[in-house]
Amino acid sequence: MDLDMSIDTPSFACPVTSNVSDFAAFLVPVRNGIKQQKTQRGGFVPYQKLGRNSLVLKEIEYLLLLYDQLLCKIEICLQKMDKRFVNKEMSHEENYFHPACSLYLSVLKELHKISKLYDGASEKLQGVLTRQKTVLCQLLVKYAKRTDEHQWILEHKNVTNFEARRHLAMMMFPEVKEDYEELHEMLIDRSQLLTESFEYVARAEPESLRAGLFMEFKNEEATGPGVLREWFLLVCQAIFNQENALFVSCPNDKTRFLPNSASKVHPLHLEYFSFCGRVIALALMHGVQVGIVFDRVFFLQLAGKSISVEDIKDADPELYRSCKQILDMDSDLVDSDALGLTFVREVDELGHRKAIELCPGGKDVVVTSFADILSSTNLQTSFFQALDPEDLDWMLRGCKDAISVEDWKKHTEYNGYKETDIQISWFWEIVGKMTAEERKILLFFWTSVKYLPVEGFCGLGTHLYIYKSHESGDHLPSSHTCFYRLCFPAYSSMPAMQARLKVITQEHIGSSFGTW
Repeated sequence: MDLDMSIDTPSFACPVTSNVSDFAAFLVPVRNGIKQQKTQRGGFVPYQKLGRNSLVLKEIEYLLLLYDQLLCKIEICLQKMDKRFVNKEMSHEENYFHPACSLYLSVLKELHKISKLYDGASEKLQGVLTRQKTVLCQLLVKYAKRTDEHQWILEHKNVTNFEARRHLAMMMFPEVKEDYEELHEMLIDRSQLLTESFEYVARAEPESLRAGLFMEFKNEEATGPGVLREWFLLVCQAIFNQENALFVSCPNDKTRFLPNSASKVHPLHLEYFSFCGRVIALALMHGVQVGIVFDRVFFLQLAGKSISVEDIKDADPELYRSCKQILDMDSDLVDSDALGLTFVREVDELGHRKAIELCPGGKDVVVTSFADILSSTNLQTSFFQALDPEDLDWMLRGCKDAISVEDWKKHTEYNGYKETDIQISWFWEIVGKMTAEERKILLFFWTSVKYLPVEGFCGLGTHLYIYKSHESGDHLPSSHTCFYRLCFPAYSSMPAMQARLKVITQEHIGSSFGTW
C-alpha cells in the first residue's frame, strides 16, 4: 500500500479495500506469534532486550519497522487531508473527502493493535492522533460506520471532539428505517399521555420501534414528524415529572435528574424505568433534544466509572458536606469507630425519612474505610463509555444558550415573501424583542422543536421557511411543523402582526399543526 501517495491519487486504485483487508489478515498470526514471546511479567515485548536467540526476532523487527513506516505515512496523509480542508484546493465543498480517506481509519485500527506489542509504540500513535486531532475527528464523523469496530477509539477518546464522540455513540444504535408500511403506529390520548405511551412503547418488540414511529393524538388531525417531535418532548416531561415518583431533580440543578428511591411505590416502576430508557434512546435516534439531563453520578454509574466525592455535590449536597467533613477528620479517629459510623443513611421518601442500608447488614457494619462509602455497582455499556458526561447533556438538552435571532434569520428561507419585504422586517424586529421563553414557544409552534441542537439552527439539518398565506389580516399565523414552515398573511401594520404573534407565543396555544 503506497499510503503517502494515496491522497494525491484521484482514483480509488491506491489503496484499495482488499489491500487493507489482506494486511489485517496477515497481521493476525504475526501478532499472535509475537504475543507468545511476551515476558512472564505480562508487559509489552521488550524489543531492545530480546537478544539474537529469539526464534521470531526477524518477524518482531520487521513488524516494528513496518509499524514505524506506516505510522509516518498515515500522518503524512492526514496532514495533506487537513491542508485540503483548510485551503479547499480540490473542491469548494466544505466537506470534501478523497475516496481513499475511508480506509485510513482501518489502517489506524491495525496500527493500534500493533502498538500494544511494543514498549513506547502506543505513545507514538497517541502523538500522531493528538497532532492530527482535527482531521481525525472529521474522518470519524464522515466514515465511521455501524458495521465497523470502533472500540479502539475509546482508548484514545481524549483526541476526539464532541461531534466525533456523538457520532460513534450513535453508531451503536440501530438505524431508523422509515418504512412507511411497517411504522410503529401510536394513537395517544393527551389526557392519558404517560400510561398510553407506556403501553405502546414498553410492550412493543424492539424491531418494531426501529422501523420508525407514526404518532397521532386522539381527536386531532395533525400527523407526521412534527407531531412525533412534540410527543417526545411531552412524554419526557411526564416521565421526569416528580409527581410520578420515577425521578427526582438535583437540589442544585432542577434540570438534572436521578432515579427516585421512592419509585418502588409504583408496582411497575422497574418496567417504567425500562420504558424511560427506550424513550430516551428513541429520542436520540430521531435527533430530538428533550431539555432534560441526567445527574453526573447517575451517568457515571451507567458508564461503569468510579464516583468521587466531588461527583455527588449536585446530587446530594447534604451527603457531600458530610463526606467532606469526614475526610477532613483525623483518619485514626474515623477508623477507631469513635464516631459510630455505619453503612446506613436516611433518605426522604414521599415526605417521610427512612433509613436504608448501603449494603446487606449495613446497620451492623462499621465504616473503617471511607472509600467504601463511595463504592457502587457497575453497569457498564460501551455507549456511555464513548461519551463524556457533558456529551450526553448536549445530546439530550441541546444548546443552553438563548436562541440567537441572527442564527434564526440565517437559516430561514421565504416563499411568497422576499427578505426585503416590510412584513419580514417587522417579523424579525418583533422576534428580537421577545423574551427567551417566548422565542422558545414560537420556535415550538413553528417546528415542534423547543430545544435546539448544540450547533444551533444548523444542527437541524434543514432550513426553516416562512410562507405567505392568503387569508385576511385578522387570521393568526399557522404552521406545518413537519416541514418547518410558518405561514402568515401580509399584515397591514407592525402592531397587528405583534398582537397575533403574542397570541401564539402563549404556552397553552403554541402547539403543532403538523401534516404530512
